[in-house]
Amino acid sequence: MRFIDTHCHFDFPPFVDDAAGSIALAAQSGVERIIVPSVDASRFERVSQLAQQHDALYAALGLHPINIAEHNDAHLGDLEGWLQTPDPKRVAIGEIGLDLYMNDAQFGKQTRLLDAQLKLAKQYDLPVILHSRRTHDQLAMHLRRHNLARRGVVHGFAGSQQQAERFIQLGYAIGVGGTITYERASKTRNTIANLPLASLLLETDAPDMPLQGFQGQPNRPERARNVFDVLCQIRNEPPEIIADALWHNSLSLFALPA
Repeated sequence: MRFIDTHCHFDFPPFVDDAAGSIALAAQSGVERIIVPSVDASRFERVSQLAQQHDALYAALGLHPINIAEHNDAHLGDLEGWLQTPDPKRVAIGEIGLDLYMNDAQFGKQTRLLDAQLKLAKQYDLPVILHSRRTHDQLAMHLRRHNLARRGVVHGFAGSQQQAERFIQLGYAIGVGGTITYERASKTRNTIANLPLASLLLETDAPDMPLQGFQGQPNRPERARNVFDVLCQIRNEPPEIIADALWHNSLSLFALPA
């Protein structure tokens, strides 16, 4: 079976110091491709270089809401500057979105930056990789208003089935990550078990979001296979059908070569 980790911060330790080794280790678990979203403007060049240097890696550029205090309008200009030069290894704008979990959320600034980046996604015909914590309803409103042609994925989803279905109705995929490996996450597990298979993508969010049994350790892209194994336990389709759908969903959304 072949897998794509659609969300891995490969520009952070422990991967950045041994990129080739980490890619090889992922491949041993069937994870053949990895999408690397950036979190701020200072990482655009590094993420882009990694994608150029390694066939398995693809880049996404964006301003993450968790770093809202660091972002400014000049960084939006930096992002557009990168987008003006076509690059087949750049497959999305991300990680972008909204977050009301953190202290000093500066939510007005978050929404302004989100809207600006959604406009860039529409202008440059790219899908988006979306972060959302305690903001699903607000995020859905922004997505509906911008009506992107290429849509995108709500990554690391942990909301209700009703919220997931609202995103799916808008044309967005749902990122399935390590949360489902925890039996106590019954709401998320039940939601993912009942969503259309055509709307699901596989991800790790490595080195964040450690899986059950790996707490206290950096998450890794090869553990996308572990997430897949749990997904097969909570869904009714045969593993081969699930793997094939996840693979083709990812190829389609990010326009990856087959």
